[in-house]
Amino acid sequence: MGWWLAGLGAVVGWLVWCFNRLVALRNKCDTAWSDVDVQLLRRHELIPNLVALVKGYNAHESALQQAVALARGPLTTQRLAQESATSAELVRLLAVVEAYPELKAEGRFGELHQQLVAVEEEIQMARRYFNGATRDYNNQVQSFPALLVARGFGFASRPFFEVSLATVRQAPEVRL
Repeated sequence: MGWWLAGLGAVVGWLVWCFNRLVALRNKCDTAWSDVDVQLLRRHELIPNLVALVKGYNAHESALQQAVALARGPLTTQRLAQESATSAELVRLLAVVEAYPELKAEGRFGELHQQLVAVEEEIQMARRYFNGATRDYNNQVQSFPALLVARGFGFASRPFFEVSLATVRQAPEVRL
């Protein structure tokens, strides 16, 4: 009977360890998303300044501003798609700037553009860390025998933060 109790204790110990590992990985994903969100907020704060500068040069500004002014919120598949759309609209905004050499020559635009490039690089680094944390979490959730614990306690796979358009896979670049 002692070996039976030892076996049961080992199984319970493993279940506790597995559950705690899943919680730790989930929290790591949440923290990583928070880091991405901070960088996205920085980008969302810069975009209206860029749009305001372009406003005097292009009548399409209000549509662009509406397209890039997305609300911040928790991680969802919809939120990830919105951020990809924001990146696409940002590329479109910077493409509009190409048509106005006098705007590109303005010092404030160059300063804002440099800040935006720096933020885009930070977003890329934060996104890579987030995707690494998500990969580790998903590996644990989907691997046997941990998936038995994951399913039993409602741990589900999470989406990666991917940029869907090839044109926005890198920080936007405008030649000044």
